[in-house]
Amino acid sequence: MEQDDILRVASYNIHKGVQGIGPGRRLEIHNLGLAIEQLDADIVCLQEVRKLHRREQAYFQRWPELPQAQFLAPEGYEAVYRTNAVTRHGEHGNALLSRWPVIGHQHQDLSDHRFEQRGLLHVQLDVHGRPLHVIVVHLGLIAGSRMRQIERLQGFIEREVPSAAPLVVAGDFNDWGVQVKRMLAGFALLEFDAPRAFTYPARLPLVQLDHVYARGLAPLSLHVPRGRIWWRMSDHLPLIAEFRR
Repeated sequence: MEQDDILRVASYNIHKGVQGIGPGRRLEIHNLGLAIEQLDADIVCLQEVRKLHRREQAYFQRWPELPQAQFLAPEGYEAVYRTNAVTRHGEHGNALLSRWPVIGHQHQDLSDHRFEQRGLLHVQLDVHGRPLHVIVVHLGLIAGSRMRQIERLQGFIEREVPSAAPLVVAGDFNDWGVQVKRMLAGFALLEFDAPRAFTYPARLPLVQLDHVYARGLAPLSLHVPRGRIWWRMSDHLPLIAEFRR
């Protein structure tokens, strides 16, 4: 199999680039930048990415001048960011970093109730002259909300993604069971069936909250990097999936 036939996709909830709480919290955005470059993924789907946060910017001396998505993009990658949540001191959302040219992008609000602001980021890429659609999601904490959000995701895909086009849906699904996986399989979104791809909590992972599903691509592998370097940077571990195009 030629290397050009392999599509490498990473999904990572970066916890807004900060770990810990109170006076002991640490700025990890610089370490995350180095780590994301080491993933060597063609596409990196990120959740909990800050565009700005005035309080944290004032607290940390080394807070980047660029928004986090642009700051984290390896050299030569395009960065796309769209806001999910607006808070008292700033805003955060989903981002996609791509080795391939970006043709277009859009956002849809997936909020199910007023206590959780959620959304999806849809990006269309040009991969060696062929279109690839990627949707980055961060679903809700309540099971009923997630089911309704998956139904809205399905409707969005039916409207916005041509049925013959290859599609990747990746992100933090916040689902401890298999109901979301079954619903996605119902409209042909599948994931490599790895037995222990646990991503949360990062220090002692017990469950897989993060997933990379695809339609029109053949799943080849699923891998979770381990070790102290990773669990210090976020409460999630990154997930790396490879597909045959």
